[in-house]
Amino acid sequence: MAFTVDVNVRICGQEIIKYDLEIKALIQDIRDCPGPQSALVELNSQVKEKLTKLRLRIQDLEQVAREQDRETDRQAIQAEAENQWRQMQSNQTAWRKANLACKLAIDNMEKNKLLHGGENQSTSTRQRKVTKESLVETSSNITESLMSVSRMMAEQVKQSEDTIGVLGTSSRTVQETNEEFRSMTGTIHLGRKLIFKYNRRELTDKLLIFLAMALFFATVLYILKKRLFSFI
Repeated sequence: MAFTVDVNVRICGQEIIKYDLEIKALIQDIRDCPGPQSALVELNSQVKEKLTKLRLRIQDLEQVAREQDRETDRQAIQAEAENQWRQMQSNQTAWRKANLACKLAIDNMEKNKLLHGGENQSTSTRQRKVTKESLVETSSNITESLMSVSRMMAEQVKQSEDTIGVLGTSSRTVQETNEEFRSMTGTIHLGRKLIFKYNRRELTDKLLIFLAMALFFATVLYILKKRLFSFI
C-alpha cells in the first residue's frame, strides 16, 4: 500500500513539474511574441489548457493526501499540494503580466506603423480597438481564473478545519474510553479483594466448625470413658 502511494505521489509530482515548466515556457513565448493578435490568442489557449491539466493533477495530489492513514504523511503531501497551488498562482500572475506587456508591445508597434504611414487610419483605429478589447477580455479571463483558484483554496481550508474537528472529537472519545477502562479496572480490583476476603472468612468458619466438632467428639468420648470406668 505504501509503495502504491509513493508511486502515485511521484507520478503526480512529475506531471505537475512537467506542466509547470510548459506553462513557464509558454509565458516566456507570450512575452517575446511580436504578433499578430492570432498568435497571442493561440499561446493563451495553450496556457489555459496546461493550467487546467495542472489544476487536476494538484487536486489528485490532495486526494492522495486525504487517503493517508499516517498524519505525518498526510501533512507532508498536503504541504506539497499547497506549495503547488502557490506556484500555480505565481504562474497565473506572470501570465497576466506577460499578456499586458505583449498587448502593449503590439499596440506600440501598430502606433509606429501608423506614424510611418504603414496602414490606413481607419484600419489602425479598428485594430487598436480590437487590441484593447482583447486585452480587457484576457485580463478578465485571468482574473476569473485567479478567483477560481482562491475559492478552491478556501474550500480546501474548510475541509482541513472539518478534518481537525473530527480528529478532536475522536481524541475526546478515546480519552473518555480510557477513563471508563480505568474505572472498570478499579471496580474489578475491589471485587477481587472482596472475593479474597470472603474466601478467607469461609476458611476461618470451616476451621472453627472443625474445632467445635473435635471438641464435641472429645467431650463425648470423655463422658463415655468416665461412665465406663465408673461401671467397672
